[in-house]
This record gives sequence, structure tokens and C-alpha cells, in this order.
Amino acid sequence: GSKSLKNFCITWIVVCIALCVILLCQLLLRNQDQSTGIERSNNSLDMIEMSGFICGYISCVFYLGSRFPQLYKNFRRRSTEGTSYLLFALAMMGNCTYGLSLVLKMPATESFRALYFLQHLPWLIGSFGVLFLDIFVTLQFVLYRQRKERPSGLVALEVEPLLVNEETA
Repeated sequence: GSKSLKNFCITWIVVCIALCVILLCQLLLRNQDQSTGIERSNNSLDMIEMSGFICGYISCVFYLGSRFPQLYKNFRRRSTEGTSYLLFALAMMGNCTYGLSLVLKMPATESFRALYFLQHLPWLIGSFGVLFLDIFVTLQFVLYRQRKERPSGLVALEVEPLLVNEETA
């Protein structure tokens, strides 16, 4: 339960800090090599690029994964009450324009397109994938808005008042 989630979060923070330190060291070494005129090997550039890809794919997984809890919660409650549609609408516009900016920047030359596409794949999947999932959130808003009554036995804790009138208590 919550203890394993806490351990996962702590582990994730440590991994992120370690990755940031490694990338910072790589960037500093790369800048030092450029300023001193030392010819550097492609290994440091490859390490930085590979770290960027790894970060991109990890980001993509978390970004896509961020929509599933809300989709599941809405489905389970048969309601979108308490969820801001404006948040999802603005995220959809942001993801759409970001994904389109990557597509529109694609090189005209056929030989460079495949390399460009592969280099930007995690960000394309992240932006267009989340846009696709946000369409399902939009459908939930449409479907559950029309539903006036909730099935008996299903109580959404998020809409129950936290405090009752103290005068009657």
C-alpha cells in the first residue's frame, strides 16, 4: 500500500537526482573539452544523447500513465464531478500544438526524416498519446454529464461533505 508507494517515490527521487548529476557532469566535461580545444570522442555526446532518450521515454511512460488513474476513477464512479475539464482542454491544446510543432519541424529531405522521427519519438508518443487519452476523458465528461442519478450503493466520497452543520450535531 502506502509504504511501498513511499519507497517507490523515494527511489524515484534518488534515481532522478543521480541522473541529473551524471548529465550535469557530462555537460560540464563536454563544455570544458570545447573551451580548451581538446578533440573529444563521440562517447560523451553519445552518453548525453542516450541519457536524453532515456529521460524522454521515462517521461513518456509517466506522462501517458498520468491519465489512467483519472480515467479509471471517472469510470468507477460513473462521474467526472470534481474534475476540471478546462485542465484537460488546455492540456489537449498544448499537446496538440507541441506535437504539431515537432511534425512541422520535420526536415524536407527524406533521408533526414527517419532520423528526426526516431530522435523525437518519445516526445511525439507523449504528446499525441496523452492527447488520445484526453479524448477519452472528454468522452467521459459528455457521457457522465447526461447521467442525472447515480446507481444505488455507489457513493462518491469526493462529493460527500467533510463537515456537517455543527448546530445540528
